[in-house]
Amino acid sequence: MMKTLITNGTVYTDGALTQQDIFIVDDKIQAIGQALSRFITADATIDASGLLVTPGLIDGHVHYREPGQTEKENIHTGSRAAAHGGFTTVCAMPNTTPTPDTPERIVDMVRRNQQTGIIHIQQYGTLTHGLDSEELVDFAALKDSGAFAFSNDGSGVQTAGTMYDAMVEIAKMGTFLAAHVQDNSLSRNGVMTAGNRQRELHLSGQLPESETSQLARDLMLAEATGVHYHVCHVSTKASLDLIRWAKERDIHVTCEVTPHHLLFNDEDVQTDNPLLKMNPPLRSRADQEALLTGLLDGTIDCIATDHAPHTAFEKAGSMQDAAFGIIGSDFAFAVLYTHLVQTGKLPLDLLIEKMTTGAATTFHLPQIGRITPGYQADLALFDLNQSWTISRQTIASKAMNTPHLGERVNGLTMQTIVSGQTVYTEANGFTEKE
Repeated sequence: MMKTLITNGTVYTDGALTQQDIFIVDDKIQAIGQALSRFITADATIDASGLLVTPGLIDGHVHYREPGQTEKENIHTGSRAAAHGGFTTVCAMPNTTPTPDTPERIVDMVRRNQQTGIIHIQQYGTLTHGLDSEELVDFAALKDSGAFAFSNDGSGVQTAGTMYDAMVEIAKMGTFLAAHVQDNSLSRNGVMTAGNRQRELHLSGQLPESETSQLARDLMLAEATGVHYHVCHVSTKASLDLIRWAKERDIHVTCEVTPHHLLFNDEDVQTDNPLLKMNPPLRSRADQEALLTGLLDGTIDCIATDHAPHTAFEKAGSMQDAAFGIIGSDFAFAVLYTHLVQTGKLPLDLLIEKMTTGAATTFHLPQIGRITPGYQADLALFDLNQSWTISRQTIASKAMNTPHLGERVNGLTMQTIVSGQTVYTEANGFTEKE
């Protein structure tokens, strides 16, 4: 039995930041309170003086590219990047090669995640075989084999009947469907959101209605089926308006927003820059402002990175030809703290909530996301006063495709604890599995 005491930290618990100690026995939180060292003898003590202690961050949307695309990232490097950023649980999307669309492939993915990941990794199964087909998977068999939820992320389901049938089956199992909402007939192979900046740069434009029209369809289907319908990387004001309306009707809908849609808009695309190419694309300034409002008023349930690693070759040249997506695991908390909290746009406690408790609730993840007795001892310790530069030397991901490269930010991960075990410290790096 291993007993660990974390002392003198500013702890986020029950929605508030207070000076508390945390007592951990093996992999569970045993107690929280003040001056616990007077009553408890621990095998190890961590002095968190001057540090913020949060539940381990939770990311409901990452791409680890294994199997089949490991030149971009793999489970081991992706999980190290997450741990470096203070994440202790991530949910891996299924757009690998091959896709995990059979029980055997789900079993293989779960085995890979457990063997080589250094944090908790939940595995999505696909909705349809090969992502872009209309043939539904055997949802019950995939769930029994280890899929925690289902998504075709990277591809919108183009046929309403297919989406309806998927919702009916998923609703029976009490899990959820995470949707990449994109009507291909309206996205028109666009690489930027359609608008003035797109036209100035002579790049192909993606209509924002590509997102909102399919979202409207799916919300009606979700109401009809009763499924928990989760909207990935919401990006427009109109989409948020639809989600607010749906929640008022008690449709079981949740949504996430990415750091890049909160921090950038299409006006930031000053040149043909592939590092600012993602899908959904950066939207207008009005959309960006609406997303922040959606966080503040509770319409948006959580923040997810959509960590999408690519090789340097794939992100070179023109946006017209480069791959979609950017990374975010290593520095999501730091960039949001720097640009939103320190500028007074977002309270610190709300940022933490959207990256911990809110995410755990959204993604049906029990016994994590809170610092409370009986919960998993998954914790992150941050030094909010410590600045650091996002660089090739400070990113643990295999990939470097981010517009934040070279940026100075505040909020350094000092220690990441998973199931009571330290997996990363700023001083000593990563603790690998034996």
